[in-house]
Amino acid sequence: MTNGHSFHEAPMLFDSDEVPVTPLPGGRLPSYIADHRQRLRDRFMQGGAAAMPDYELLELVLFRSIPRRDVKPLARALLDAFGDFNRVLAAPPDRLARIKGVGDAVVADLKILEAAAHRMARSKVLKTHVISSWDAIIDYCHTTMAHRETEQFRVLYLDRKNVLIADEEQARGTVDHVPVYPREVAKRALELNASALILVHNHPSGDPTPSEADIDMTNRVQAACAALGLTLHDHLIIGKSTELSFRAQGYL
Repeated sequence: MTNGHSFHEAPMLFDSDEVPVTPLPGGRLPSYIADHRQRLRDRFMQGGAAAMPDYELLELVLFRSIPRRDVKPLARALLDAFGDFNRVLAAPPDRLARIKGVGDAVVADLKILEAAAHRMARSKVLKTHVISSWDAIIDYCHTTMAHRETEQFRVLYLDRKNVLIADEEQARGTVDHVPVYPREVAKRALELNASALILVHNHPSGDPTPSEADIDMTNRVQAACAALGLTLHDHLIIGKSTELSFRAQGYL
């Protein structure tokens, strides 16, 4: 590489902060742990994550949390319970803790990874022009919301130039309901000196089709915004693999 660093240095980032595996007689590491872990790390450093299935990427994460035993069965158990890598990261801590073999270290590491993913996605859209960054906005919404097991309601606040100035979670709810208070949404826009906003919420079922309650709530938010001279640009419903735009579908 041009900066003088090479990939063979990278495994030390993992090894130095792992508790050493209990050695066998003669100081050897159990080969089923040491060899497998090294092979996976080498593959990751040489080829990146794209070619790795979810269970292997999850194993790499679990290596750091559980240094002394084979983590493949736990990786499989987590994927069986939650479906895919993203849903494992997004799973509530209490749900994760119900999986045999998951302790505080595993929960903490998974939640740190989730927070890092959200922060990276958010940094790509904050202070950007929403219209010209629409795909990034959609990606951010999917990253933060598509894999949640309960509904979450967020508001993206924009200034007069349609630059995203704030992204705030307004409420969380149950699997199929989240309480929304239109006046509070509009009031917060005034506090932020925002001129426009975009509503976003997820459907844990995976189907982004709006319910009658979604449509009614959107109409009430729009009325509250209109009374205060604010523009409601859109309401996005985030499903598992796709999203629905109220504006594009003619609801707004």
